[in-house]
Amino acid sequence: MTCRTVFAAPLLACLFLTPAIADDDPGGTLNPDEMTLNRSFALAREGKVDMVICAQGYLMTKKGSHAEARTIFEECAKKGYTGTMTWMSYMDTNGFGGKEDPKAAAEWDRRAAEAGDPIGKFNTGLNLLRGHGVEQDADLAKEYIDEAAEDGVEDAIRVQESGYDYNVVTPDADNWRYEKRVF
Repeated sequence: MTCRTVFAAPLLACLFLTPAIADDDPGGTLNPDEMTLNRSFALAREGKVDMVICAQGYLMTKKGSHAEARTIFEECAKKGYTGTMTWMSYMDTNGFGGKEDPKAAAEWDRRAAEAGDPIGKFNTGLNLLRGHGVEQDADLAKEYIDEAAEDGVEDAIRVQESGYDYNVVTPDADNWRYEKRVF
């Protein structure tokens, strides 16, 4: 047996076996749907969320996919991610993916505040100052704003320094939203 015969046999075997192996193992999926918004949404529907998926709810909202963002945020809120609670408040305040609902928005902020979220505390304080979605309660509002300020929320510090005038952090264009309406 020559050297050529010894090397040719494995080479021929590889050439003839490769198609059979290729059928069994096509080499995997190119660009698997593992880090896409669609995949995150699918995982959230299954209740499988983590910090990365929760953050992608923000991207969903920014691209206008509010129903999907709500699904992600609600599942994340169930797991205790407080930032998603404040995003749900934002969505309910603005009617993204549903009707404007000040009471629901205030409840999301309250839940975040009760879980220790500084922005939830600040927003709850503002809601209580304005009477937005809740009964107005200036004393309780100040407690929440003071806690948020202690947590380092700059806007809370500005509200404190202004004598608790929420207008220092509210754009004029939003004033209509916080007017007391009689229905």
